[in-house]
Amino acid sequence: MIQVNDTTITEQAISEETQYHPADSKDAAMKQAAEALIIGALLKQRARELGIKVTSAKASAAEHDYIEQLIDKDVHIPQADDHECEQYFRGNKDRFTTSPLLEVRHILIAAAPDDSQARMESLAMAEAVIEKLNAGGDFNGLARDYSACPSKSTGGSLGQLSRGQTVPEFERVVFALEPGLYNSPVESRYGFHVVWVERKIPGQPLEYAQVKDKIRDYLNEKVRHKAIAQYIQTLIVGAEIKGYEFALDESPLMQ
Repeated sequence: MIQVNDTTITEQAISEETQYHPADSKDAAMKQAAEALIIGALLKQRARELGIKVTSAKASAAEHDYIEQLIDKDVHIPQADDHECEQYFRGNKDRFTTSPLLEVRHILIAAAPDDSQARMESLAMAEAVIEKLNAGGDFNGLARDYSACPSKSTGGSLGQLSRGQTVPEFERVVFALEPGLYNSPVESRYGFHVVWVERKIPGQPLEYAQVKDKIRDYLNEKVRHKAIAQYIQTLIVGAEIKGYEFALDESPLMQ
């Protein structure tokens, strides 16, 4: 049992909350659950002190706006100005480019994501296809013979790709490649892909005016997150908490 000022948090409440905090161990999950309940209790207590109506735990999500009201009323959150946005842009210009364009061919050796045996066989087959290509094999013919993608009818061509057009795990690898055959299979939820980059057109730099709103939103969200974490830490330090000791620097809820 944990006492947070005048609020009691029972072991049953912690046990029920644990399901919402997946972790590497049950103890870690219960620790996160306890901290979440303590923080929730402190926020409700502070909201009531300021005259903000706190809804019951069974209220609909639309009614759970007291936390936003509390933050608006009790937390000072600075806003990024033009100078800070420009400074961030100048220091991170490599992040602000148009998407590169790739012309890609692939051969998909399909396997269901939950079939470990099939995925091992798919990987072995993809490696064998790469060996055939390195030995002078014809990509069009191998795509026609082995690929499970409709693109096999056009030699495995996926056409011209930009970011966001393929699944993230495939994109993450392929957009880092240079033209030519990639000598390792690329894994995705669909199986393993043999990939040949035909052409790569690098992304073009963007002007500050094109990205300033996104930079401002990013910086404001970053500052907001930090300000709220510091606010919660202040509530914890100022509270009388019995039955639990916070390690503020280590808590994932405070990161």
